[in-house]
Amino acid sequence: MSEQYRTGVTRSSASAGRVRRGPRSPAEARGAVRRVLSEQSHARGAACEPDTLSDALLVASELTTNAMLHGGGVTGFDVEVVGENLYLSVSDHERTRPVALDPVDRHGRHRCGGRGWPIVCRLSHTVLVSDLPTGGKRVTAVLPLPTGCRERVDRV
Repeated sequence: MSEQYRTGVTRSSASAGRVRRGPRSPAEARGAVRRVLSEQSHARGAACEPDTLSDALLVASELTTNAMLHGGGVTGFDVEVVGENLYLSVSDHERTRPVALDPVDRHGRHRCGGRGWPIVCRLSHTVLVSDLPTGGKRVTAVLPLPTGCRERVDRV
């Protein structure tokens, strides 16, 4: 059994005032991750380790921020625990793949950004980037979970 959090498509300003499901900011994405892991931990009777929660929150923040800054906005967000892993997916409008930037530009100046993608890749077991049929892309980060916050599988 897995817990899920899914959103619909981001609405344009013409739909202002309507209720929109799902995260509209990195803070809301972190809240969704926190809820899913808390529910999973409660169901299993064991709390997630603080480092695991911190890693998951950081990856959710980075993926959501990257979609907002470089992908034209968040068009979808999913978080789900399946077996031994947490799946975090963020969709946006842009098909261009994320890239790691050199921390120093060609003039020798230090960049103020460009560290989010390497952080996501380092904290995740697997990162998948796929094109969406309607345009844009979906980035899915898979983070391993310790026993306390993942589904237990009884082995015979």
